[in-house]
Amino acid sequence: MNVPFELHIALRYLLARRKQAFISVISLISTLGVTVGVMALVIALALMTGLQTEMRGRILGGNPHVYVWNTKGIADYRIEADKLRQVSHVTGAAPAIIGQGLISSAETAPVVVKGIDPALEQQVTDIKGAMVTGSVDALKAASGAVEGNEARDGILIGSDLAKKLGVHVDDTVTVLTPQEMLTPNGLTLRPPRTLRVAGTFSLGLYEFDSTYGYVDVPVAQRLFGRDQVELIQLRVDDLDQAPEVARAIMDLSGDYAAEDWSVMNKALFGALSFEKIAISLTIGLIVMVAALNIVASLVLLVMEKHRDIGILKTMGASAKSVTTIFMMQGLIIGLVGTTVGALAGYVTSYALDRYQLVKVPVDVYQVSYMPFKGLPLDFALVIAGAVFICFVATLYPSRQAAKLDPAQALRYE
Repeated sequence: MNVPFELHIALRYLLARRKQAFISVISLISTLGVTVGVMALVIALALMTGLQTEMRGRILGGNPHVYVWNTKGIADYRIEADKLRQVSHVTGAAPAIIGQGLISSAETAPVVVKGIDPALEQQVTDIKGAMVTGSVDALKAASGAVEGNEARDGILIGSDLAKKLGVHVDDTVTVLTPQEMLTPNGLTLRPPRTLRVAGTFSLGLYEFDSTYGYVDVPVAQRLFGRDQVELIQLRVDDLDQAPEVARAIMDLSGDYAAEDWSVMNKALFGALSFEKIAISLTIGLIVMVAALNIVASLVLLVMEKHRDIGILKTMGASAKSVTTIFMMQGLIIGLVGTTVGALAGYVTSYALDRYQLVKVPVDVYQVSYMPFKGLPLDFALVIAGAVFICFVATLYPSRQAAKLDPAQALRYE
């Protein structure tokens, strides 16, 4: 196979031993610099993408994609839900009442009480698949026997909240809400209500598993003194269409107000996106440093090989050929470093995610381990960017080599 003489000379210079051993060492360091930079960048992007994807999946596993309010109230949530299911891209609709309270057993903890229709809630959240003990349907069956064979309304609580309270299925808890009620003696807080633990769930997000409790809609109405549901929750077939669905619903009637998941979680996902960009730019500086090493190694090589360059030009090599020789050398360093770094970064990211090696406090980061997910587009951008930076680094030394005057190079030889 005929190898272009520019590539042959570039490889020979790159792999030089003996007199040019120092230059070879610098070239090796440059290659390692590119490798480390690309590897770090691939891992960092995989981390931020994995964290975004995991957080979004877990948040939307416990939350609907779109919340809808009717300013005139929702007299019959079933009719309202049926109407909203006719909107394009909507695949599920369910009612909700949301309020705050205190839940007590062996311990006391704050709780977000969510009133749901067990039959419809499964259309908009993943609560059914998240059940650890008991079942969602048990909320409708108020026949759980407790002490004295007394039947009580049920509540589903997060697994972390259940551990904190020290309760299991069929145990009782007391829920106190801040709503007031009118009595002959004036306004007073509603008395605490005793509920039966119908099951525990784990949605995978600490915020839900440690603070949420689900009850049937009529139970929530009694707890909070409301005669109607507050809102209708919707699930759509495409997350990216959620903003369009929200706008379409508001266009249906001036009585509707709607918010999609991207608006309600804008601060969180905006911060994650900003961190992804900031980390990419910061770690990308490592590739820049490696590129400076390439410049240094090529400049030293040009100084060392000025006699060879003079001979090549005397023998008829054009300035373009000389430029190509040194550009190829820099590109070889960049391509080898980028390829090894990208592969090492991908394998490391896969191993870290597959075996969940990076453990983190779940109450701080909402997840028990750091997820890594490499996107093909991110992978391609890192490779293309690293190779481009290495190419740019070859321009100055190669142009200086091409400008070398053969007469001056060979004058004292």
